[in-house]
Amino acid sequence: MFLYQPTKGYAYNSDSIFLYDFISSFKPKGGLLDVGCGVGVISLLLSRDFNIKTSIIDKQASMLSYAKHNFDINNLSVKSYLGDFLEFNTQERFDFIVSNPPFYDPNVVQSQNEHLNIARYANHLPLEAFVQKVKALLTPRGRFVFCYDAKQIDKIFFLLIKYKIKPEILRFVHSKRERDSKLVMILARANSRSMMKIMPPLIIFNKENSYENEAKMAFDKAGTNSIKGDLIDG
Repeated sequence: MFLYQPTKGYAYNSDSIFLYDFISSFKPKGGLLDVGCGVGVISLLLSRDFNIKTSIIDKQASMLSYAKHNFDINNLSVKSYLGDFLEFNTQERFDFIVSNPPFYDPNVVQSQNEHLNIARYANHLPLEAFVQKVKALLTPRGRFVFCYDAKQIDKIFFLLIKYKIKPEILRFVHSKRERDSKLVMILARANSRSMMKIMPPLIIFNKENSYENEAKMAFDKAGTNSIKGDLIDG
């Protein structure tokens, strides 16, 4: 699958590929919303693989332009929205809401590149407001699947439970087996009473700095071919 990315600024990374693979294991169906879609890689791949009704939202016009273009060139249908997710006004409710949101601590030294800044730092999408809005837009048994900073797992649990989106499945991602996890992938379900399942960790690299088999298989499954190119907005 070919997709365009900007020559400068934000580009999707391996987190999005691993999140796509994680979401795929739950065989999404119905209506799906990709929050902070960027160039659209996650929802694009899911739309290719599953029979879903896809919507995307991003607050950056340039990113949304890339995402819409990528859906067009791959002959996939999408409904797109430009704007801040927290201000998103719709009567539609979604069976799946997926996201690779900005989660870097805003108190650290931030990138001066506007596109990178919006894509990375949590002040652009505060976690509590994000979770609260997700709950409002999910169907009664809808699923919220996302990745986040593993060091904030206590805050994530607290807010998901507060807004009655029960974390059901967790998977921690480690760059190497002996290193601490910096990323966690979570499936949570609205109004669930299920016990939580913690999957085996996803290890990305082996001791020789080559991809572990499962990580390599995720890239092979995605099969993305990125093209760097500048689009004209609109």
